[in-house]
Amino acid sequence: MQATPLDFEKPVVELEARIQEMKKLSAGGKVSLQPEIAALEEKLAQLRHELYSGLTPWQRVQLARHPQRPYTLDYIRATMTDFVELHGDRLYGDDKALIGGMAKLDGRPVMVLGHQKGRDTKENLMRNFGSAHPEGYRKALRLMRLAAKFHLPLLIFIDTPGAYPGIGAEERGQAHSIAYNLREMVQVAVPILCMVIGEGGSGGALGIGIGDRICVLENAYYSVISPEGCAAILWKDRKRAPEAAAALQMTAKDLLRLGLIDEIIEEPLGGAHRDPELLARRLKETMLRFLQEMAAMTPEALLRRRYDRFRKIGVYEEQRPLEPTA
Repeated sequence: MQATPLDFEKPVVELEARIQEMKKLSAGGKVSLQPEIAALEEKLAQLRHELYSGLTPWQRVQLARHPQRPYTLDYIRATMTDFVELHGDRLYGDDKALIGGMAKLDGRPVMVLGHQKGRDTKENLMRNFGSAHPEGYRKALRLMRLAAKFHLPLLIFIDTPGAYPGIGAEERGQAHSIAYNLREMVQVAVPILCMVIGEGGSGGALGIGIGDRICVLENAYYSVISPEGCAAILWKDRKRAPEAAAALQMTAKDLLRLGLIDEIIEEPLGGAHRDPELLARRLKETMLRFLQEMAAMTPEALLRRRYDRFRKIGVYEEQRPLEPTA
């Protein structure tokens, strides 16, 4: 599938199109353009490296939202087998924005959860653009408890602009559902790996985001609020979202530096949608390595380590200025 270019990618796309046209002319046999094509391909490789190695936070946000970026079900199909989706919260209904079920990772049974977006308007409406309702978070907690009962590791994919803020969701206890999950996930006595694969927006991400290891894809983001929401609150102007994205320190490198995440998973040059198979292999390697590292831990040690990990977040030291000497 042809990748849809973003605005900042236009120089690369234009050069790619020019090379393709020259290749067609050369293939006709009337004229050989191989030296010119080779020179342009070298220039293209350099341009790609310069562009994608120096992305701004706002450009990374755009890549995280790319319509052709792989979603949770894409990664499940690419890395696991025997996936059986489980539905419903046993109280209200089934939320299709947050999916989950049992699967096998290299033959090992696991429980997998994640936000799911849609590819077109019809599917996006069904998936509510990846913004879960309270019943979605209750379903997730039900499956977490099921995983604990049967000693299944939890693999969680996070990709949401935020929990759904509609009146119906609030009436059904949106804030309570997320807060309850935060408390209960600390006590789920099986290994939990959380992977931010696209957008990691606010409480919508945190509602399934308490884990023993937090990994973020290179061009994903994880933040208390979207750049547009931040700009609207601070400056009453959503057009200042690029400025807000930089101030929020929401990119993978910022999060790792601040100690909020444990690992960055490198994406193919140009974003996950450029080579989904390569990224799926890297995610699978990360998941297998995590399960191997956690295998020897007792449930008690696992829970203590998880509790301590989150207690450290936000801790800082203040250094008093030195008193002037006489």
